[in-house]
Amino acid sequence: MRRLLQFLGHRLYTTWSTFWFVLPFVVTYPAQWLLAQRPAWYRHLHTINRGWSIFAIRMWGMPVEVIRKKPLPAGQPCVYVANHSSYIDIPLLFKAIPGFLNIVGKSGLAKVPLWGPLFGRAYITVNRDSAVSRGRSIVQARKSLEAGRSVVIFPEGTISPKPGEEMVPFKEGAFQLAIAAGVPIVPITMPLNHRFMPDVSGTLRVRYSPLRVVIHEPIPTKTLTLADVTALKDQAYAIIASEFRPEAAGIPEVSSWRLTDAAAQAAPKAQSSDPVQDAVAADGKAELSLPNS
Repeated sequence: MRRLLQFLGHRLYTTWSTFWFVLPFVVTYPAQWLLAQRPAWYRHLHTINRGWSIFAIRMWGMPVEVIRKKPLPAGQPCVYVANHSSYIDIPLLFKAIPGFLNIVGKSGLAKVPLWGPLFGRAYITVNRDSAVSRGRSIVQARKSLEAGRSVVIFPEGTISPKPGEEMVPFKEGAFQLAIAAGVPIVPITMPLNHRFMPDVSGTLRVRYSPLRVVIHEPIPTKTLTLADVTALKDQAYAIIASEFRPEAAGIPEVSSWRLTDAAAQAAPKAQSSDPVQDAVAADGKAELSLPNS
């Protein structure tokens, strides 16, 4: 019975999360569609997207810790590079990074019904299997920086198969771009996103989990040349990985009331030894600490 209640609780939380993510988009869709018609209005479209992201995260009830190691350069566009572990990455970055952002996302995002065309207009999409598309995205990102609009890039190019534990080797485009434009690289670590919404093929898996964003000290690039790309890439990789939490590595196990007896006996032990869940309990919200989804 206990496992059944936990399973139903998880389903209820997943439904709640989905509802509060979709509702703001539905309500603001007419305004978003209008603002997507002219580039001069994209700034306002991004403001709606930021508000949507912040609202949804608040309604999900997750505590979000944002740590800024150093102040960001005032009036200076930057290239933000972040690890990629979840579909919650973009909304969380919209919440954590101030200002009018541009973001490089996979071309498939532009094919999502209703929302996709808006994303494709206001932000940069890239087919990572196409050299032409990759080149075009870098040109667009360079123009964005020249216009004073910071750019967010996931240098892994895809969601890591070992989130929170090991990143895919970084591609060089973001670092070449920053050096060519003479703007700082700002590494960002999101070590817990995969605990809330892991990338699981064919299903939406959501579980309550605290989130954390670490915005590291900007790395200047004005004195660097393209010969320094590899060293800059490796430096950013090490900085981002330094904030990973070993106890939170990997995709959470699926939760089901149909567990075998052996799994049922092991489940309480695994749950009580989960430091991430312990952190939720310490925050006074243990009753919302759902089982692995």
